[in-house]
Amino acid sequence: QLQVAESGGGLVQPGGSLRLSCTVSGVTTDYYAVGWFRQAPGKEREGVSCISSDDGSAVYADSVKGRFTISTDNAKNTVYLQMDSLKPEDTGVYYCAANSILYGRLLASLYDYWGHGIQVTVSS
Repeated sequence: QLQVAESGGGLVQPGGSLRLSCTVSGVTTDYYAVGWFRQAPGKEREGVSCISSDDGSAVYADSVKGRFTISTDNAKNTVYLQMDSLKPEDTGVYYCAANSILYGRLLASLYDYWGHGIQVTVSS
C-alpha cells in the first residue's frame, strides 16, 4: 500500500523557479513509477512528467520540455520536479502519483496512489 505526499508549491513570478517533492512510502518492490500531473483552472488534468525508479528514465509533456526536470533519490523514496522558467500557464494544482510498475507513462489510469495535490501559482 503506497502513500504519496507532495511538498514545495507556492507563488512565484514568471521566469522564476520552484522545486516540488514527492515522497512515496510503503514501497515493497525494487521498482516503482512516479508521475506528476496538473490541473489548471478551467482545464482538464494533464500529465507533466514521469520517471521510473528502476533506471531513471523520464518522460515530459511537450509544454514543459527544456524547463522542467524530474529526478529521483531512491534512498529517500523521493521524486523531485525542478521547474524553471515558469510561465503563468504553469499555474495549477500539481498531483504526484505512484504505482508499483516497471515503467512510468503520462497516463493517469496507470497510477493507483495519489497525493492530495499542491498549488503552484505563477503570476506577476
